[in-house]
Amino acid sequence: MPTGLRGRCPRCGKGHLFKGFLTLRPTCEACGLDYSGFDSADGPAFFVMSIVGLVVVGLALFLEITYEPPIWVHALVAVSLTLILSLLLVRPLKGMLIALQYANKAEEGRFRP
Repeated sequence: MPTGLRGRCPRCGKGHLFKGFLTLRPTCEACGLDYSGFDSADGPAFFVMSIVGLVVVGLALFLEITYEPPIWVHALVAVSLTLILSLLLVRPLKGMLIALQYANKAEEGRFRP
């Protein structure tokens, strides 16, 4: 899982997993692992929405109970925190889900070293 969180190849831990922000490379440049069988689908989006939603709603409740700020403060904090956390979490979570697919041999017999 740590190699996936860092965006590295799940087999060797040296090659890069992504060629863009979220686009997978065709293969690992270090060990040659074919990434075409990996598909994280909507998993990263679900986990990002769940984590960010809990944090933003929890912070909104805390702000309201503690400080009672105007609605524009809530909107500013919620929108900015949602965007920042979503962008920070989506890539590591996608890498982690791909590493978990490799570790658990999601397609039996396909990902053998």
